[in-house]
Amino acid sequence: MTTRGAMLKLPAALTGGNTKALAGPVLIVMILGMMILPLPAFLLDLLFTFNIALSIMVLLVSMYTLKPLDFAAFPSVLLFSTLLRLSLNVASTRIVLLEGHTGPDAAGKVIEAFGHFLVGGNFAVGIVVFVILMVINFMVITKGAGRIAEVSARFTLDAMPGKQMAIDADLNAGMINEDQARKRRAAVSQEAEFYGSMDGASKFVRGDAIAGLLIMVINIVGGLIVGVLQHGMDLGDAAKNYTLLTIGDGLVAQIPSLVISTAAGVIVSRVATDEDIGSQLVGQLFTNPRVLGITGTILAIMGLIPNMPHIAFLGLGGVLIYAARKLSDRETAAQKKTSAPAPATAVVASEAPEASWEDVTLVDSLGLEVGYRLIPLVDRAQDGELLKRIKGIRKKFAQEIGFLPPVVHIRDNLELRPNTYRIALNGVEMGGGDAFPGQWLAINPGQVSAQLTGTQTRDPAFGLPAVWIDQHMRDQAQVYGYTVVDASTVIATHLNHLVVTHAGELLGRQEVTALLERIGKESPKLTEDLVPKTVSLPTLQKVLQGLLEEGVPIRDMRTILDAVADNAPRTSDAGELTALVRLALGRAITQQWFPGTGEMHVIGLEGALERLLSQALAASPNPGLEPGLANTLMQQTDQAVKRQQMAGNPPVLLVQHPLRPMLARFLRRNMPQLKVLSYAEVPDTRTIKVTTLIGGQA
Repeated sequence: MTTRGAMLKLPAALTGGNTKALAGPVLIVMILGMMILPLPAFLLDLLFTFNIALSIMVLLVSMYTLKPLDFAAFPSVLLFSTLLRLSLNVASTRIVLLEGHTGPDAAGKVIEAFGHFLVGGNFAVGIVVFVILMVINFMVITKGAGRIAEVSARFTLDAMPGKQMAIDADLNAGMINEDQARKRRAAVSQEAEFYGSMDGASKFVRGDAIAGLLIMVINIVGGLIVGVLQHGMDLGDAAKNYTLLTIGDGLVAQIPSLVISTAAGVIVSRVATDEDIGSQLVGQLFTNPRVLGITGTILAIMGLIPNMPHIAFLGLGGVLIYAARKLSDRETAAQKKTSAPAPATAVVASEAPEASWEDVTLVDSLGLEVGYRLIPLVDRAQDGELLKRIKGIRKKFAQEIGFLPPVVHIRDNLELRPNTYRIALNGVEMGGGDAFPGQWLAINPGQVSAQLTGTQTRDPAFGLPAVWIDQHMRDQAQVYGYTVVDASTVIATHLNHLVVTHAGELLGRQEVTALLERIGKESPKLTEDLVPKTVSLPTLQKVLQGLLEEGVPIRDMRTILDAVADNAPRTSDAGELTALVRLALGRAITQQWFPGTGEMHVIGLEGALERLLSQALAASPNPGLEPGLANTLMQQTDQAVKRQQMAGNPPVLLVQHPLRPMLARFLRRNMPQLKVLSYAEVPDTRTIKVTTLIGGQA
């Protein structure tokens, strides 16, 4: 009989879609089964062997892991391996107590081998070795790894705000995109969760050690009771059989536990680099010939003392001295090779060639000059980090501003100080500063909890107080609330800030032509009759430059070209066209400074001051303000901007449309952060609230 209805859907793991998903449930069922069901000795041998192999695999994976998050599953692995060992203890206890009277192989060959071969069949030695292993595991490795994980978790959590700010700084500078920023934020959160999990997971190993000791005592006492009372064995034979089986069972469980604990210590105690732990040990411990030579000499001197083991001390000392000699010879040969003078070449006198147009050097539109210590940051052969960041800056600029900026020409300049860089536009310096590779710039955003020691300076991009610190102080600075960036990020952020600030100067006729060609491919009717029939290319360039100078992106070229096409027949003045284009872009300009649909908190002009400025504008299209009025206007505007920023609002001044161009030109030079909007540019759907008045009180 069949019925029509909803069909039961099985998980993909049960239908072959994802067999890896079965690993967890199968392991849990197997562990529970070993605790409940009796197992034959042969199956116990296989499971004990698997437990040993699993612990070795975990240790090797931890040794070859470059970063702790590469083995993020380790806390779960620690839990499952502990449960597996405990379930094997329960299963082996059952078979030891049931079959221990039959002989030393009652619980399988593995337990017999550990009970006889490793401790020589002496149960007293076995007990001592077992207790020593537990003390090493419980008191040394597990306790130390747990403490490291606890401190690492605490510092990681404290450093999260600083790391998040560093990610935001890289995102704003264009070094990374949104996806990369999202991944880095997830990695920061995962790192904190990992160390927190490791702190808790270390308690599993501690409990496992205590449980192993209790299981050993219970097995010995229980074995004596079962052997003497139930099977009629002599007390000595029962003690020998059950004690050796119990010791073998304990050792076969505690040795993998010690290996797993060592893996936990390796994971939490290493410093993340591009090398695994083996490469780090060899590269940092055995590559200094002076250290090897001194150590070998000390061993050789100790070997000459009477009654000392001469062969061991003298032999190892000689090996170390020989290794130090070889390393020293290799370093000397490498230095000679790098410092060898170039072979002399014969200089052939020749007649100087005539000058040509090839000798004319054109000025770079955008240039970056660096001192010799900054060359590794921009050297392609050394995989310079700054080169990648500059590519990201140009891509981000093109996406957000609306045109492709010129290529940044980078060259070294020996006339600069070793750590100095200089950014130039059309051969004229726009900005510069100092950067120190190998150090970090800790920028004070204004809310730090403590001061740092280092070279005091200011952030070259925004002028915030900062300090250059060494690598080991990076985490401490993040905990204190500093934004910490490296040398390449400092230069890249400064370059990005200057490029955005001077975007209007970077937009030449070549860029405007390329922009029109780009728009013409998608909307040919929009551009075919515009230039030069309706408006000239220089006028269109001035309109676009006027928008960029006031921080308005030109990504919406369709709206810009439509507005120019509509108004160019009535006026050819670039300033008037720019004002009309701003009206067409009013919604986008408003959205740029006041996202969403909420209330706009702006700066306004007091009525009397607004009428005075309107009268000056009516007298002349380009009025010159009386010096006293200009000075008062500048001071009060600066105070209003500060109050606006302290309140958390954008520094935006809202004025009547005719006054906007004059005030924007007048205030832009001294207050580039202030943006001047007109009431006509604000959509009718937005609500305006004047929070600060210039020339009066709000």
